[in-house]
Amino acid sequence: MTAATQPTVRPAGLKAPVIRIGVVQWMRRNLFNGVFNSLLTVVVLLLLYKIVPPFVQWAFIDSFWTSTAEQCRAGGGACWSIIPANLRFIIFGFYPYELHWRPFLAMLLLVGLLLYSKNRNHWRRSLLWMWIVGLVVMGTLMKGGILGLTAVESDQWGGLPLTLMLSVFGMVGAYPLGILLALGRRSKLPAIRTISILYIELIRGVPLISMLFMSAVLFPLFLPEGVTFNKILRAQAAIILFTAAYIAEVVRGGLQAITRGQYEAAESLGLDYAQKMRLVILPQALKIVIPPTVGILISAFKDTSLVVIIALYDVLKTTKSALANPVWMGFSPEAYIFVGLIYFVCCYAMSNYSRRLEKELHS
Repeated sequence: MTAATQPTVRPAGLKAPVIRIGVVQWMRRNLFNGVFNSLLTVVVLLLLYKIVPPFVQWAFIDSFWTSTAEQCRAGGGACWSIIPANLRFIIFGFYPYELHWRPFLAMLLLVGLLLYSKNRNHWRRSLLWMWIVGLVVMGTLMKGGILGLTAVESDQWGGLPLTLMLSVFGMVGAYPLGILLALGRRSKLPAIRTISILYIELIRGVPLISMLFMSAVLFPLFLPEGVTFNKILRAQAAIILFTAAYIAEVVRGGLQAITRGQYEAAESLGLDYAQKMRLVILPQALKIVIPPTVGILISAFKDTSLVVIIALYDVLKTTKSALANPVWMGFSPEAYIFVGLIYFVCCYAMSNYSRRLEKELHS
């Protein structure tokens, strides 16, 4: 055996050298690697120096957490006392004070179902029945009138429970409808394709506010005399119909990204249209469009604050109502920061779960 044909012998335990980059080297590479980046870094540091220390001084050092409104006005820091003083109204709105335990339990049940549904191992038929039972229990807790529970009209529902219900059920209802619209737009049947195109383009051409106004003002005009629908249900329907049009276009993009070979492979197996879409095409297309779909769902969650225009008191409106109290006027930054944190936590949880789901599906 010649030297050229002899196998290469590698020393046991030999590893690639570890390259360590210190703080100074990292700063030179990322923050000061050119004239423009150096100037931009200096400007940003100056802005942070002007903004961060005063904010920390106002929000934490000079702040008030358990003081009265008069004591807050005498000081110069943030008055976080507005949050515990108005917390129950901000969270539950005009729901009867002594019955706040009912919407609280309904929220816990909804969050519990969402957390349980995060695990893909739980995606079985039993999960559907759990959601059906959970919805019945939540509706019973919120509405009352049976099992000895005091009846509470939906006009008194508000705050965080209303925001969560509108957003969660809006997403759950809009997603399958958007998939059907996307399939309809790509259908070979002219009637179905035309109806889907008209619906998608019409809905995407108007703002959500218009849909909410139509649900609150115009929709009751088309109902028979004496027949009416709950205002919350009408707002929920408007959110579902509006969001579904945007999801349809995202899903259609995912369907177009699937190569023709996948369709032909499914057809070669003898699958009909429903089986081909359910087993082969849609799983691949929906996996592709997870990021834009979650972006639309996050926007839909934040857009639920627009229901205030039809006199529904979501968590943002209850906060504004609390600020209308003369005792707490002038402390709006603290209240809006608190509400902003609620929205941020919910949106970040959705975004973080979508990244984890995308990673699991691509592994």
